[in-house]
Order: sequence, then structure tokens, then C-alpha cells
Amino acid sequence: MSANTEFPGPVKWIDDRLGIAKIGKKNLRKVFPDHWSFMLGEIALYSFIILILTGTFLTFWFKPSMAEVQYNGSYSLLKGLHMSEAYASTLDITFDVRGGLLVRQIHHWAAVLFIAAMMVHLLRMFFTGAFRKPRELNWLIGFGMLFLGIVEGFIGYGLPDDLLSGTGLRITNGMIQASPVVGTYMNFFIFGGEFPGDDFVSRFFIVHVLLIPGIILALVTAHLFLVVYHKHTQYAGPGRTQKNVVGYPLFPVYTAKAGGFFFVVFGITALMGALMQINPVWLYGPYNPAEVTAGSQPDWYMGWLEGSVRIFPGFESHFWGVTLSWNLLIPALIIPPAFVTLVALYPFIEGWITGDKREHHLLDRPRDVPTRTGIGVAFITFYALLWIGGGNDLIATHFGISLNNVTWFLRFAVILGPILAFMVARRWAISLQRADYERLTHGLETGVIVRSPEGKYTEKHQPISTYEAYSLTARDRVLPHEIGPETDDNGVRAPRRALHKARAALSRFYFADAVQKPTAQELEEAHEHAHDPDEIHELTEDTETYREVTSDRS
Repeated sequence: MSANTEFPGPVKWIDDRLGIAKIGKKNLRKVFPDHWSFMLGEIALYSFIILILTGTFLTFWFKPSMAEVQYNGSYSLLKGLHMSEAYASTLDITFDVRGGLLVRQIHHWAAVLFIAAMMVHLLRMFFTGAFRKPRELNWLIGFGMLFLGIVEGFIGYGLPDDLLSGTGLRITNGMIQASPVVGTYMNFFIFGGEFPGDDFVSRFFIVHVLLIPGIILALVTAHLFLVVYHKHTQYAGPGRTQKNVVGYPLFPVYTAKAGGFFFVVFGITALMGALMQINPVWLYGPYNPAEVTAGSQPDWYMGWLEGSVRIFPGFESHFWGVTLSWNLLIPALIIPPAFVTLVALYPFIEGWITGDKREHHLLDRPRDVPTRTGIGVAFITFYALLWIGGGNDLIATHFGISLNNVTWFLRFAVILGPILAFMVARRWAISLQRADYERLTHGLETGVIVRSPEGKYTEKHQPISTYEAYSLTARDRVLPHEIGPETDDNGVRAPRRALHKARAALSRFYFADAVQKPTAQELEEAHEHAHDPDEIHELTEDTETYREVTSDRS
């Protein structure tokens, strides 16, 4: 009997025309590794699905219009007040549509979770080196999705046209107008005239429900395709090499696990939407350019941008009748794009410094790459301090501290903090490397003190298991980039000599003080100092295993 005859009728009909059996046979048995950190990407994907489902529901009742209406809905405190149709329809969804408030809050929580999961997922990729060849393009795709997700969240935050979102849009309006030459034109294009304009809600709505979701969906598809094409990365362990994947097949194991995990994410998000209030727009009232919400804060993912603007000193310059507002231009239009660009291009920067052009399918432990770990912690510290700056007023009022003191502290901390964080994290990683070296060469301390016939006291060590030794040595011995001779064999001076010198200096700094894994010879010499004959036998066996598992890594 052929494979096709085993399918039900409808499936056989589709298979005869699309050949799904041949495609499915190859891809449904594809192996994926199993680790909890890989679920971070799944949380982002499932949150995006929840956003699409709940967003579709909300579009049935939301009216993207700035036309002025008189509110006569169920919320009595705003009854008779003039407002935009966008805000009135948001109130109707909240109080008059069955399940509207629940869906609105699920949608908002899913947006928060979507961005948070992408951020943590990218951090996992950064600290484990999952961005290295051949996955640089997937790193850029993931970073693009994060950027679009933040823009999408901010635009959706502004659609209800309430006082809080209007305050955020007023800040955005100021940042746009601070752009030299093009600021005014961009402002009129976005808002349809003088702020707040008459068209921004309708324009934001199209971008929010069609343009950006479509681009994100295309990027998600490309991202998953590349994950399958390149094969999934995995953590080092027994039997895992650069040329294989140890795990479970997509079907039926991961299909069942992914389906169950989706409902877990959906259930938790729904529970948050039901029990945890978020963005109560009815308390803020409709937007009025003459009013500002006291203590207003944006969604958390925009906090670092607001903090950058808040803590930057206020000054401006005048040139030939043109005013440049440096207090907006630098913190809003220069520092954030520069920071984002640096992080996005980091895989290429590291590859150039280290000269590493090999393919990598085994993940690093953060301690094994101390400089990269320090840089990552510095990035996080810089982001966190700007994020704290976005709430400098709340910190001052809640803790009874001078607002000026908080602001001045953050101005220095945002420069010195990342440097200090880099140094501490890097030294911490190096100390962990040294601890691993001691475990490999001398084993574990047992607390048992023995005395030799000569009267010398030493502590007895217990060798670590072969599996642990394999995991600790599943990395390459690395050397800094060498600058090379100044002239070639024909006496011709090497081109771009200054650039090569800079690269060599950066490479020496990148690998400085890093502890290389021990060679098999170093292990043998260390094991010869063992005190127990049985221990010597076990250590010798571990050395032979080490020779086998590291023969293709040295």
C-alpha cells in the first residue's frame, strides 16, 4: 500500500496537488534541542499570535477618527463631555461591548509581554554567542522585530486619544520638530497639520493594524525559516558537537509541547488581563493640549528614551537664524539610534576583532567569553539607568529626595555605571573560568586532609565526572589577532597598516586575561599529582576521554 492511501480523503487530495507528504516527512522529523531558555522565543511568538487575535476583535468596534462627538455611553463621569470618536469608541469597547475590557487588557498585556520576551530572547542570544556565523542575519531580523514591536506598541498606545497617550504624543511631537530641516515637514505629515492635527489617529490605525503587523509577520516567517535551515543551536554536553543536534523531533514531541505551551501563555495572559488593571483610559479623560497628566509615564519599553531626554542638560544653539535644541536632538535623535545601531552590528564588530570566520552551532557559556559578557552587562546597565531616569520625578517624590540630585546622579551614573559594570562582570567571568580550570586539573575539594610519609599535609581531591569535564571543555582555545609582517615577501608595505594595528590592539584587549581551557598534556601533568592510586586511575581515564572529545576543537 502506498503512503498516500493511508491518508484520509481530504488530506490525500491536498497531497496529490501539493506534495505535503514529501515535505512533511523531512521537516516533521527535524530534531530540536531541549532547554528552557529556548522557550523565550516561543513566548514572543505566542504573544504575537494573541495580539493578532485580540487586535482583530478590537477593530470591529474601534473608530479611528478625530471627529468630535458628545459622549453618552455608560461611564457616567464622562457623560456629556466632548471628545474624539476614537476615545468615545474606546470607552464603548470598555463598558458597553461584552468582554471588551477583558480583550483590551489582554491585548495590552500581550504587547508588553511580546516586547519583554523579545528583549530577553535577544539577551540570551547575545550572552551565549548564538549570533555568530551563520546566524548574523537572524540576529538582525530579531533586532528588526524588536524595533518594530516597540514602534507598534507606542502607536497602539496613542490610538485611544486619551490624556495620557496625548501627553506622550506631545513629547514625540517635540522630538520630531527638533530634527533639523525636516522636522516641521515630518510633523505635518504625521499629524496632518499643527499638533494634534485631525488625521493622526486614522494614519496611526492603518500603520498599527496593517503595515507593521504585516512586516513583523514576514520577519517571523523568515526567522523561523532560517532557524530550520541553519539548524538550532544547542548547549555543550555529552554527544553534542558542531555537526549534530541532540534533542527530540518536531513531530510528535515538540508539536505537542509547543501546543501546550501556547495555551499556557494564552492562559496566563488572559489571567493578567482579568485580574491586573492596565491603561485605565477612563480615568485620564480625553486629550486636551492645554492639560498634562500628573506623574505620567509611558509603557516600560519607552522609559529609557524618556529618561534620556529627562536627564540630559537643557541647552540650545542658534546659527544663522536656525535654532538647534541639543537637549532633544542629542538624547532623542542621536544617542538612542547610535546605541541601537551598535548593538545591532555587534556580531560583525566582534567577528572583525576576533577574526573568527568559523560556523558555530554550540553555544558559549557567558563566563567563557569574559569581554563579551562585560560588554553585555554594560549595555544592560546603560539601558537600565536611562530607564530609571524616565521616572526620576517619582523616585524623588517617593523617597523624599531632591529631583535635581536624582537627575545629576543619573547624569554621571549613565557614563560611569556601564564602565564599572563592564569591569566587574568581566573580572567575575574570569574568576569563574579559573574555578573551572581548577576543577578540570585538580578535581573537587573533598575537605579530607592527608599526610605524606615525609610529613607534608595536602587536601585530597575528587575528580569530576567525564560528562562535566566534557561540558567544561566544549570551547575553543583562542588567540588574539596577529598584526602580521609590515612588508610582504616582495618588500611591499602591507596596505591599511593602521587599521590592522587597531584591530590587533582590540583583539588583545578582547582576549586579555581570559583563561584558556587546559590541554591534554596539562591535564596529565596535573593528574600525576593525585594522591590516591584509584584517583590516578580515574583521572587517567578522564584524560583519555578529554583527548578524544577535544581532538577536533584544538
